Amino acid sequence: MESTGKDRFIGISRHRLEVDGEGVTTLAAFYGCPLHCAYCLNPHSWREGTKTRDLTPEELYDMVKIDQLYFLATGGGICFGGGEPLLRPAYLARFRELCGTSWRLWVETSLNVSWEAVEKAAACIDYFIVDCKDTNPDIYLRYTGCDNAQMLQNLRRLVALIGAERVIVRLPSIPTYNTEADIDASEALLRSFGITRFDRFVYKTKIDK
Repeated sequence: MESTGKDRFIGISRHRLEVDGEGVTTLAAFYGCPLHCAYCLNPHSWREGTKTRDLTPEELYDMVKIDQLYFLATGGGICFGGGEPLLRPAYLARFRELCGTSWRLWVETSLNVSWEAVEKAAACIDYFIVDCKDTNPDIYLRYTGCDNAQMLQNLRRLVALIGAERVIVRLPSIPTYNTEADIDASEALLRSFGITRFDRFVYKTKIDK
């Protein structure tokens, strides 16, 4: 596969431990996202005027390979986030060709993209960390500005394609948007998909102070 050309990144963060996957990881955060979440942790990933860095897969690999020893020793690797990494599946596939199979690759994704993009990424990504937000369509729409039907359909199909052990679903408690009962309902629905790995946590926002 030839180079896909340059893509835009908002940042490269090295030496992350047990944060974005397992072992020592480097987070490569893309610019661009289909969602505009009310409490977005990285609003600069979609705001106009954000300072970005353009990198080819080859240039990114040359930057991050310095930590290969850490990746191999700890079972770590690269986590692609953003923004939405599944907007550029060809980039992910090319990077996998460059790094080989000894590194683990994760994506942090809303999964609110085309199934074609998900399927292409599934061929080269080891683990998917899916930020589900909430399965209730009204809560999801109010919080993200988008519909969640595509996300849920993709999630069901992804589990069937690669197995539940490779999928971790994040279910946040979102102040003023959902309740513990809502989160319990989301988890119950997703368990019916076969999902067993969940990360439940509370969003920290300005209103929490």
